[in-house]
Amino acid sequence: MAVDSTLAEMHWKHDLLGSIEIGIVVLNKNYEVQVWNQFMENHSNIVPGFIKDKSIFEFFPEIDKNWLIRKAEPAFSLRCPVFVIWEQRPYLFKFGTNRPITSHGEHMYQNITIFPLASLSGQVEQICIVVYDVTDEALNRLGIQTLNKELEKVSRVDGLTGLFNRRYWEEQFELEFKREKRNDKPASVVMIDIDHFKKVNDNYGHPAGDDVIRALAKLIQKASRETDVCGRYGGEEFAILLPDTPVANVEFLTERIRRLVEKYTVVHEEHEIKFTISVGIAGFEQKFKDHVQWLEAADQALYRAKLSGRNKVVVAGE
Repeated sequence: MAVDSTLAEMHWKHDLLGSIEIGIVVLNKNYEVQVWNQFMENHSNIVPGFIKDKSIFEFFPEIDKNWLIRKAEPAFSLRCPVFVIWEQRPYLFKFGTNRPITSHGEHMYQNITIFPLASLSGQVEQICIVVYDVTDEALNRLGIQTLNKELEKVSRVDGLTGLFNRRYWEEQFELEFKREKRNDKPASVVMIDIDHFKKVNDNYGHPAGDDVIRALAKLIQKASRETDVCGRYGGEEFAILLPDTPVANVEFLTERIRRLVEKYTVVHEEHEIKFTISVGIAGFEQKFKDHVQWLEAADQALYRAKLSGRNKVVVAGE
């Protein structure tokens, strides 16, 4: 009778471990597998009899041994459960996703709980690792994060040129002005305008004008540094913010851009279009009351470049 009850108990425990949709792994203090349920077998293609009494690290070399031992230590020594969510570590066991057609994930995302298993003596000789498949939740969360990043990018980038749009550029410019007011370091702002742009549109059409604008944006990007903030200010006008940069260095940079533009040819359909730019530069000065005044100084320098013949660089105050 006792044998029958023991077999019956073993049978329902086997059924329970086989039917639940979570992974159950029991490890001893040497991290050798004692229990390996149906979920783990299905996703690893490793049968329990083959992995039992074997080191988990032998079968899953991708597991960071030192990390797992450190994580499991509170369960062994303090009899405390330990939780690891997928945001901290995407997975413990590298399983493929069980939804290869509908899922975009390359692996199963997992939440992990490590439970202490006390013996009759009260000592924790084994731990139970419970593996939860949270792939859908993780991919949904990651998808939303990706979408938010894309929306954020779209909200600050000019669609035609790929440079920052006016709103975002002005936000960065105002922040830089406030930093300069506190630190009083050299910084400069540049305004660039395409000369006689209306003639390009009139002679070749607006699509050709767009090609010219895109070409100038690429030349500006090519000549600028990563720390420079380049934006399309409106129409055929561009702005560059150069933190930690004195006017003398900016003159060199903008002359380089002006010469690149002068030598460049835009090909639109069968037409070859040449164009030039005028440039105004203003260095930061403590006398500026706000960022608008700083920008107006650069705009006035640009206006003087236009009046004095175009295709040239003019510095405010000179």
